[in-house]
Amino acid sequence: MMSTGPAPDQKPAPAPQEARKPGCGRRLVKWTALGLAVVVLLLLVAVAGGGLWLRAQLRASLPQLAGERSVSGLTGPVVIDRDALGIPTIQASNRRDVAFATGFLHAQERFVQMDLQRRQAAGELAELIGRGVVGVDRRNRIYRLRWRAGRILANSAADVRAVVEAYSAGVNAGLDALSGKPFEYLPLGVEPAPWMPEDTIVVLLGMFLRMEDSDGYIESQMGLMHEVLPAELCDFLVPPGTEWEAPIQGEPFSTPPIPGPEVFDLRVMPRETVTSMVLRPREPLPVPGSNSWAVAGAHTAHGGALLANELHLALSVPNLWYRASFSWPAGDGSDHRVTGATLPGAPVMVVGSNAHVAWGYSKSLIDTSDVVLLEPDPEDENRYLTPDGARPFDRHEEIVRVKGGDDLPVEVRSTIWGPVFAEDHRGRPWVLRWAGQDDAAVDLEILRLETAFDLDQVLEAAHRSGMPAMNLVAADSAGRIAWTIVGKIPRRIGFDGRLPGSWADGERHWEGFLSPAEVPQVVDPESGRVWTANNRVVGGEELAALGDGGYLLGARARQIRDDLLAVERATREDMLRIQLDDRALFLARWRDLLLEILTPEAIAAEPRRGELRELVEDWGGRAATESAGYRMVRTFRLVLASGVFAALTAPVKEVDPDFDYLGTFPRYEGPLWKLVRERPLHLLDPRYESWEDQLLAAVDKTLDHLWEEGRPLSERTWGEHNTTAIRHPFSRGIPGAARWLDMPAERLPGGEYMPRAQRPSFGATLRMVVSPGREEQGFFHMPCGQSGHPLSPHYRDGHAAWAEGKPTPFLPGPTVNTLTLLPAE
Repeated sequence: MMSTGPAPDQKPAPAPQEARKPGCGRRLVKWTALGLAVVVLLLLVAVAGGGLWLRAQLRASLPQLAGERSVSGLTGPVVIDRDALGIPTIQASNRRDVAFATGFLHAQERFVQMDLQRRQAAGELAELIGRGVVGVDRRNRIYRLRWRAGRILANSAADVRAVVEAYSAGVNAGLDALSGKPFEYLPLGVEPAPWMPEDTIVVLLGMFLRMEDSDGYIESQMGLMHEVLPAELCDFLVPPGTEWEAPIQGEPFSTPPIPGPEVFDLRVMPRETVTSMVLRPREPLPVPGSNSWAVAGAHTAHGGALLANELHLALSVPNLWYRASFSWPAGDGSDHRVTGATLPGAPVMVVGSNAHVAWGYSKSLIDTSDVVLLEPDPEDENRYLTPDGARPFDRHEEIVRVKGGDDLPVEVRSTIWGPVFAEDHRGRPWVLRWAGQDDAAVDLEILRLETAFDLDQVLEAAHRSGMPAMNLVAADSAGRIAWTIVGKIPRRIGFDGRLPGSWADGERHWEGFLSPAEVPQVVDPESGRVWTANNRVVGGEELAALGDGGYLLGARARQIRDDLLAVERATREDMLRIQLDDRALFLARWRDLLLEILTPEAIAAEPRRGELRELVEDWGGRAATESAGYRMVRTFRLVLASGVFAALTAPVKEVDPDFDYLGTFPRYEGPLWKLVRERPLHLLDPRYESWEDQLLAAVDKTLDHLWEEGRPLSERTWGEHNTTAIRHPFSRGIPGAARWLDMPAERLPGGEYMPRAQRPSFGATLRMVVSPGREEQGFFHMPCGQSGHPLSPHYRDGHAAWAEGKPTPFLPGPTVNTLTLLPAE
């Protein structure tokens, strides 16, 4: 193409210009400068105006802390005293008005949190946020929780329903009392929807989704393993327990023997079938869990029972729980007074103490769901086989509303056992039979704990309550202690619940739920202590009744048990010390193994191994922020486990690429350690000549993972990895908002296999120690603060004490602000 521009050595000809008067250029510059100044000034005014508008909108959504307000729905005045941390004491003439005031406070300080909880559980997030969350909505619509919530509420006891309805009225009154809508709705461009009484049941059902195996994942993965691998190898890889267990009743299980080469031999498998060792270690997924324990009065310094509780869940801003204290007349001239933590969205004191009894929870990980493999009717694909013959599917259409998009219909096919949830790797449809899908297993009877007077009444209330199956640990003012399961437990007939199967012939089925008399419990044990940490608690027939829902290894529980038994006269300070125990006892033998591997010959072959050995020798034995050695030992074990089990489960991975052994079966430590110590050649990845070769390869993979050019390994500390990331759900979507909305990033001690369970976005959402009747001596920690509003002084004012483990009072302190709610005439 011929160029029409100037030659490279020529200047372009000047464009024709109009004749200009002398001084015109200077005036043009002057006016241009003036114009730019005006534009900048206007921009600054706009920004300032926008900032002032935004700040005004934010301030308009701050809660009312003091004064009086008339509201419809109360039967009498309610006084709300807040202390210096914003913790309210609600004083009313009846429990119904307490519920109303609780709803009022939750709405004023945590409404967006409540809204997200109900929408996520009910499958209604996309209506608020948009297409990006449609997948969550489609999945949760299978449960039809909103439809079920209305039915459950209608069948609730009259007094419970009255409390829920009063709470709902209080939520809407609190929302209406704000001068502006909660700030998160500004960028969303939507209005908050009113709270309905059934929304509280939806929130409760959402806790079922969070705390139980609500999609049958563990059982389906176990079934897949048994279809692909020999049964003896499956039993070895998923043992019923290990030597780390610390049940309250019964003895620890031992890891099954290693299956011989006649059962399974990696050395004769095609090398390309065996998955290679991964470069990066497989980080264990946090399991919603908790620590809870109690010490009888005979073993405490003051003679009263002590109860300790931590609820380990995902950490976010605001925190999951909202602290409160309730007070209302008991009818005998005294007052009910209950203090602890509530869940925004519900009127119940979830954990706490009422001067007579104290209670706390941990995730039980018992088995409350089963996978039913459907047998389609061979003559009609719209029917399935049952013990009473073929039946048609029940079909329901759910509509997912999408902000800024078209509505999406979701067809739900249901059976007599539950909804059709998915298909397995062979295309067989399967149904989830789950306690959370049974109306008889869901209610708010746990309200009765608030007015229990002794341990017997606590156990009675627990065994009649419908909530996620949890370990309940309780203590009373007489010095007694107990453990039991709260929530409904399936009664299985014809099977143990470990593997999926057909229920078409009627031999496998549920026969309702265990009666209160059948629910296992431990009351006033001889040791004077009860403890739980998501471990197996009982054995024998009681364990068979509860089932195995993937309970954890037991190392954390064992450390807690040993700590408790080592203290003859426990104090609250002893309880806090145990809660903050970050000793890496579980990893001690892995540290010894690393030192055993890192011989002078091994170090000579790879000099980087020498620096690793020095750090491991001086590791300190704790998950301390400054310890690089702890991080090295932990990473080595994860790298090795990833490689060893990738080879052993490679045939399963071939069938289902999504299969995740380490993320599904938490008791892999038993088989891993047995393999490392016995080193059977037939279970060694065929890429290695010896187990020593694979162990050294794991060392080098650890170095590759942690090595950064120019940085010594000593700087790759545990604190560098275990730095908190506690975020507001909207902080990533609003530019520059993270610094304003999120909690500060802090390096914290603690890890998976010790009492102080801590990960960057996972840990103790609350931490408390209390003795019923001595509540003034107790303490309570909670990350973040009471308020979900970033302009509130209580947005993060409790966070430092939680992070540093410094005691703060269990009871609210002196009154700083008083708000009185009056019935509207």
